[in-house]
Amino acid sequence: MNIIIGFVITFGCIIGGYMAMGGHIDVLVQPFELVIIGGAGIGGFIMANPMKVVKDSGKALGEAFRNVVPKERDYLDVLGVLYSLMRDLRTKSRNEIEAHIDNPEESSIFLSAPAVLKNKELTAFICDYVRLIIIGNARSHEIEALMDEEIETMHHDKMKPYHAITAMGDSFPAIGIVAAVLGVIKAMGKINESPEVLGGLVGAALVGTMLGIVLSYSVCNPLASQIKIVRNKQHRLYIIVKQTLLAYMNGSVPQVALEYGRKTISNKERPSIDSVEQEMMNPGGEKAA
Repeated sequence: MNIIIGFVITFGCIIGGYMAMGGHIDVLVQPFELVIIGGAGIGGFIMANPMKVVKDSGKALGEAFRNVVPKERDYLDVLGVLYSLMRDLRTKSRNEIEAHIDNPEESSIFLSAPAVLKNKELTAFICDYVRLIIIGNARSHEIEALMDEEIETMHHDKMKPYHAITAMGDSFPAIGIVAAVLGVIKAMGKINESPEVLGGLVGAALVGTMLGIVLSYSVCNPLASQIKIVRNKQHRLYIIVKQTLLAYMNGSVPQVALEYGRKTISNKERPSIDSVEQEMMNPGGEKAA
Protein backbone atom coordinates (compact mmCIF):
# COMPACT_ATOMS: atom_id res chain seq x y z
CA MET A 1 0.00 0.00 0.00
CA ASN A 2 2.85 2.41 0.83
CA ILE A 3 4.28 1.89 -2.64
CA ILE A 4 0.99 2.77 -4.33
CA ILE A 5 0.52 5.83 -2.12
CA GLY A 6 4.08 6.91 -2.89
CA PHE A 7 3.52 6.52 -6.63
CA VAL A 8 0.32 8.56 -6.49
CA ILE A 9 2.03 11.37 -4.56
CA THR A 10 5.14 11.35 -6.75
CA PHE A 11 3.48 11.38 -10.14
CA GLY A 12 0.60 13.52 -8.93
CA CYS A 13 3.03 16.23 -7.83
CA ILE A 14 5.22 15.96 -10.94
CA ILE A 15 2.36 16.08 -13.43
CA GLY A 16 0.20 18.39 -11.32
CA GLY A 17 3.04 20.85 -10.81
CA TYR A 18 3.86 20.81 -14.52
CA MET A 19 0.25 21.52 -15.46
CA ALA A 20 -0.10 24.18 -12.76
CA MET A 21 2.69 26.22 -14.29
CA GLY A 22 1.02 26.11 -17.69
CA GLY A 23 2.45 22.95 -19.23
CA HIS A 24 0.43 20.83 -21.64
CA ILE A 25 0.10 17.18 -20.64
CA ASP A 26 0.11 15.97 -24.25
CA VAL A 27 3.73 17.09 -24.61
CA LEU A 28 4.74 14.53 -21.97
CA VAL A 29 3.05 11.68 -23.84
CA GLN A 30 6.06 10.28 -25.69
CA PRO A 31 5.61 6.50 -25.81
CA PHE A 32 8.62 5.87 -28.03
CA GLU A 33 10.93 7.67 -25.60
CA LEU A 34 9.62 5.31 -22.93
CA VAL A 35 10.18 2.33 -25.25
CA ILE A 36 13.80 3.37 -25.78
CA ILE A 37 14.52 3.96 -22.10
CA GLY A 38 12.53 1.04 -20.69
CA GLY A 39 13.70 -1.38 -23.36
CA ALA A 40 17.37 -0.48 -22.91
CA GLY A 41 17.10 -0.68 -19.13
CA ILE A 42 15.28 -4.01 -19.06
CA GLY A 43 17.53 -5.43 -21.78
CA GLY A 44 20.62 -4.49 -19.79
CA PHE A 45 19.03 -5.94 -16.66
CA ILE A 46 18.51 -9.29 -18.39
CA MET A 47 22.04 -9.28 -19.84
CA ALA A 48 23.60 -8.49 -16.46
CA ASN A 49 21.84 -11.12 -14.37
CA PRO A 50 21.29 -14.89 -14.45
CA MET A 51 17.73 -15.92 -15.22
CA LYS A 52 17.34 -17.13 -11.63
CA VAL A 53 18.00 -13.58 -10.39
CA VAL A 54 15.64 -12.13 -13.03
CA LYS A 55 12.84 -14.43 -11.82
CA ASP A 56 13.64 -13.78 -8.18
CA SER A 57 13.51 -10.03 -8.87
CA GLY A 58 9.93 -10.43 -10.08
CA LYS A 59 9.13 -12.39 -6.94
CA ALA A 60 10.83 -9.78 -4.77
CA LEU A 61 8.82 -6.98 -6.38
CA GLY A 62 5.62 -8.88 -5.67
CA GLU A 63 6.67 -9.32 -2.03
CA ALA A 64 7.47 -5.60 -1.79
CA PHE A 65 4.08 -4.56 -3.18
CA ARG A 66 2.26 -6.97 -0.86
CA ASN A 67 4.59 -6.24 2.09
CA VAL A 68 5.25 -9.93 2.70
CA VAL A 69 7.04 -9.63 6.04
CA PRO A 70 6.76 -11.79 9.17
CA LYS A 71 3.91 -10.85 11.47
CA GLU A 72 3.61 -11.62 15.19
CA ARG A 73 1.94 -14.93 14.37
CA ASP A 74 4.93 -15.93 12.23
CA TYR A 75 7.37 -15.15 15.04
CA LEU A 76 5.26 -17.10 17.50
CA ASP A 77 5.11 -20.07 15.15
CA VAL A 78 8.91 -20.17 14.84
CA LEU A 79 9.39 -19.82 18.60
CA GLY A 80 6.74 -22.48 19.21
CA VAL A 81 8.44 -24.97 16.89
CA LEU A 82 11.82 -24.31 18.51
CA TYR A 83 10.39 -24.71 22.01
CA SER A 84 8.74 -28.03 21.14
CA LEU A 85 11.94 -29.35 19.59
CA MET A 86 14.11 -28.23 22.52
CA ARG A 87 11.65 -29.71 25.01
CA ASP A 88 11.72 -33.03 23.19
CA LEU A 89 15.52 -32.92 23.00
CA ARG A 90 15.56 -32.91 26.80
CA THR A 91 12.91 -35.53 27.41
CA LYS A 92 12.70 -37.91 24.43
CA SER A 93 14.92 -40.38 22.66
CA ARG A 94 17.04 -39.63 19.62
CA ASN A 95 14.80 -41.74 17.37
CA GLU A 96 11.73 -39.74 18.36
CA ILE A 97 13.46 -36.44 17.57
CA GLU A 98 14.78 -37.75 14.27
CA ALA A 99 11.25 -38.63 13.23
CA HIS A 100 10.37 -34.92 13.41
CA ILE A 101 13.39 -33.58 11.55
CA ASP A 102 13.65 -36.34 8.93
CA ASN A 103 10.05 -35.91 7.83
CA PRO A 104 8.78 -32.49 8.97
CA GLU A 105 5.77 -32.70 6.60
CA GLU A 106 4.32 -35.39 8.87
CA SER A 107 5.65 -34.06 12.17
CA SER A 108 3.05 -32.93 14.70
CA ILE A 109 5.43 -30.15 15.76
CA PHE A 110 5.73 -28.63 12.30
CA LEU A 111 2.10 -29.29 11.40
CA SER A 112 1.11 -27.06 14.31
CA ALA A 113 2.94 -24.21 12.56
CA PRO A 114 1.97 -24.39 8.85
CA ALA A 115 3.61 -21.01 8.11
CA VAL A 116 6.98 -22.47 9.15
CA LEU A 117 6.39 -25.70 7.25
CA LYS A 118 5.47 -23.72 4.13
CA ASN A 119 8.85 -21.98 4.26
CA LYS A 120 10.98 -24.86 2.98
CA GLU A 121 14.30 -23.07 3.48
CA LEU A 122 13.53 -22.17 7.08
CA THR A 123 12.27 -25.68 7.84
CA ALA A 124 15.44 -27.19 6.39
CA PHE A 125 17.57 -24.72 8.37
CA ILE A 126 15.89 -25.70 11.65
CA CYS A 127 16.07 -29.43 10.93
CA ASP A 128 19.72 -29.35 9.87
CA TYR A 129 20.92 -27.71 13.09
CA VAL A 130 18.69 -29.76 15.38
CA ARG A 131 20.25 -32.79 13.70
CA LEU A 132 23.72 -31.46 14.52
CA ILE A 133 22.65 -30.97 18.14
CA ILE A 134 21.46 -34.58 18.26
CA ILE A 135 24.81 -35.85 17.00
CA GLY A 136 26.38 -34.12 19.99
CA ASN A 137 29.98 -33.91 18.77
CA ALA A 138 29.98 -30.30 17.52
CA ARG A 139 30.73 -27.47 19.94
CA SER A 140 28.49 -24.44 20.15
CA HIS A 141 31.10 -22.05 18.74
CA GLU A 142 31.60 -24.37 15.76
CA ILE A 143 27.84 -24.48 15.15
CA GLU A 144 27.69 -20.69 15.46
CA ALA A 145 30.42 -20.24 12.84
CA LEU A 146 28.61 -22.63 10.51
CA MET A 147 25.29 -20.84 11.07
CA ASP A 148 26.87 -17.46 10.41
CA GLU A 149 28.35 -18.67 7.16
CA GLU A 150 25.07 -20.18 5.95
CA ILE A 151 23.02 -17.15 7.02
CA GLU A 152 25.42 -14.81 5.23
CA THR A 153 25.23 -16.92 2.07
CA MET A 154 21.42 -16.94 2.14
CA HIS A 155 21.31 -13.21 2.80
CA HIS A 156 23.65 -12.57 -0.12
CA ASP A 157 21.35 -14.57 -2.42
CA LYS A 158 18.22 -12.81 -1.13
CA MET A 159 19.79 -9.39 -1.77
CA LYS A 160 20.63 -10.10 -5.42
CA PRO A 161 17.31 -8.62 -6.68
CA TYR A 162 17.99 -5.48 -4.63
CA HIS A 163 21.43 -5.00 -6.17
CA ALA A 164 20.18 -5.86 -9.67
CA ILE A 165 17.27 -3.38 -9.60
CA THR A 166 19.47 -0.70 -8.02
CA ALA A 167 22.00 -1.12 -10.83
CA MET A 168 19.24 -0.86 -13.43
CA GLY A 169 17.90 2.27 -11.74
CA ASP A 170 21.35 3.84 -11.71
CA SER A 171 21.57 3.35 -15.47
CA PHE A 172 18.29 5.10 -16.34
CA PRO A 173 19.56 8.73 -16.22
CA ALA A 174 22.27 7.91 -18.77
CA ILE A 175 19.82 5.96 -20.93
CA GLY A 176 17.48 8.97 -20.74
CA ILE A 177 20.26 11.09 -22.22
CA VAL A 178 20.58 8.56 -25.06
CA ALA A 179 16.85 8.89 -25.75
CA ALA A 180 17.16 12.68 -25.64
CA VAL A 181 20.09 12.64 -28.08
CA LEU A 182 18.13 10.44 -30.46
CA GLY A 183 15.27 12.94 -30.23
CA VAL A 184 17.64 15.82 -31.03
CA ILE A 185 19.00 13.87 -34.01
CA LYS A 186 15.43 13.51 -35.22
CA ALA A 187 14.87 17.25 -34.74
CA MET A 188 18.06 18.08 -36.68
CA GLY A 189 16.73 16.03 -39.56
CA LYS A 190 13.89 18.56 -39.81
CA ILE A 191 15.95 21.70 -39.32
CA ASN A 192 14.14 23.42 -42.20
CA GLU A 193 10.77 23.14 -40.46
CA SER A 194 9.12 26.04 -38.65
CA PRO A 195 10.18 26.98 -35.09
CA GLU A 196 6.90 25.55 -33.78
CA VAL A 197 7.68 22.12 -35.24
CA LEU A 198 11.31 22.20 -34.09
CA GLY A 199 10.25 23.31 -30.62
CA GLY A 200 7.89 20.36 -30.32
CA LEU A 201 10.60 17.94 -31.45
CA VAL A 202 13.19 19.32 -29.01
CA GLY A 203 10.61 19.27 -26.21
CA ALA A 204 9.84 15.64 -26.97
CA ALA A 205 13.56 14.84 -26.86
CA LEU A 206 13.94 16.45 -23.43
CA VAL A 207 11.12 14.29 -22.13
CA GLY A 208 13.55 11.37 -22.48
CA THR A 209 15.97 12.96 -20.01
CA MET A 210 13.14 13.60 -17.58
CA LEU A 211 11.83 10.04 -17.87
CA GLY A 212 15.26 8.56 -17.22
CA ILE A 213 15.71 10.56 -14.03
CA VAL A 214 12.19 9.87 -12.79
CA LEU A 215 12.46 6.13 -13.46
CA SER A 216 15.75 6.04 -11.58
CA TYR A 217 15.11 8.13 -8.48
CA SER A 218 11.33 7.91 -8.16
CA VAL A 219 10.66 4.34 -9.26
CA CYS A 220 13.57 1.89 -9.27
CA ASN A 221 15.51 3.12 -6.24
CA PRO A 222 12.45 3.29 -3.92
CA LEU A 223 11.32 -0.15 -5.09
CA ALA A 224 14.81 -1.56 -4.50
CA SER A 225 14.85 -0.05 -1.00
CA GLN A 226 11.49 -1.66 -0.23
CA ILE A 227 12.78 -5.02 -1.48
CA LYS A 228 15.76 -4.68 0.87
CA ILE A 229 13.50 -3.90 3.84
CA VAL A 230 11.17 -6.84 3.14
CA ARG A 231 13.96 -9.35 2.54
CA ASN A 232 15.84 -8.25 5.68
CA LYS A 233 12.72 -8.73 7.78
CA GLN A 234 12.17 -12.18 6.28
CA HIS A 235 15.80 -13.00 7.06
CA ARG A 236 15.27 -12.14 10.72
CA LEU A 237 13.60 -15.54 11.21
CA TYR A 238 16.95 -17.27 10.68
CA ILE A 239 18.61 -15.07 13.30
CA ILE A 240 15.89 -16.06 15.78
CA VAL A 241 16.58 -19.75 15.12
CA LYS A 242 20.33 -19.23 15.45
CA GLN A 243 20.23 -17.36 18.75
CA THR A 244 17.66 -19.72 20.28
CA LEU A 245 19.46 -22.94 19.41
CA LEU A 246 22.86 -21.56 20.44
CA ALA A 247 21.46 -20.53 23.81
CA TYR A 248 20.08 -24.04 24.24
CA MET A 249 23.43 -25.59 23.30
CA ASN A 250 25.15 -23.37 25.86
CA GLY A 251 22.98 -24.75 28.64
CA SER A 252 19.86 -22.59 28.76
CA VAL A 253 16.55 -24.29 29.44
CA PRO A 254 14.06 -24.02 26.53
CA GLN A 255 12.07 -21.20 28.16
CA VAL A 256 15.18 -19.08 28.61
CA ALA A 257 16.60 -19.99 25.19
CA LEU A 258 13.43 -18.61 23.60
CA GLU A 259 14.18 -15.23 25.17
CA TYR A 260 17.50 -15.11 23.30
CA GLY A 261 15.58 -15.51 20.06
CA ARG A 262 12.72 -13.20 21.02
CA LYS A 263 15.10 -10.36 21.87
CA THR A 264 16.46 -10.32 18.30
CA ILE A 265 13.05 -9.14 17.02
CA SER A 266 12.44 -5.42 16.59
CA ASN A 267 10.67 -3.79 19.55
CA LYS A 268 7.72 -2.77 17.38
CA GLU A 269 7.17 -6.33 16.14
CA ARG A 270 8.35 -8.42 19.09
CA PRO A 271 5.72 -10.69 20.70
CA SER A 272 5.26 -10.17 24.42
CA ILE A 273 6.55 -12.65 26.96
CA ASP A 274 2.97 -13.56 27.79
CA SER A 275 2.28 -14.33 24.11
CA VAL A 276 5.32 -16.58 23.96
CA GLU A 277 4.32 -18.39 27.15
CA GLN A 278 0.84 -18.90 25.74
CA GLU A 279 2.39 -20.31 22.58
CA MET A 280 4.41 -22.80 24.63
CA MET A 281 1.22 -24.04 26.26
CA ASN A 282 -0.82 -23.99 23.05
CA PRO A 283 1.42 -24.40 19.95
CA GLY A 284 -0.16 -22.94 16.84
CA GLY A 285 -2.47 -20.67 18.80
CA GLU A 286 -5.91 -20.31 17.24
CA LYS A 287 -5.02 -22.65 14.39
CA ALA A 288 -4.67 -25.51 16.81
CA ALA A 289 -7.99 -24.79 18.45
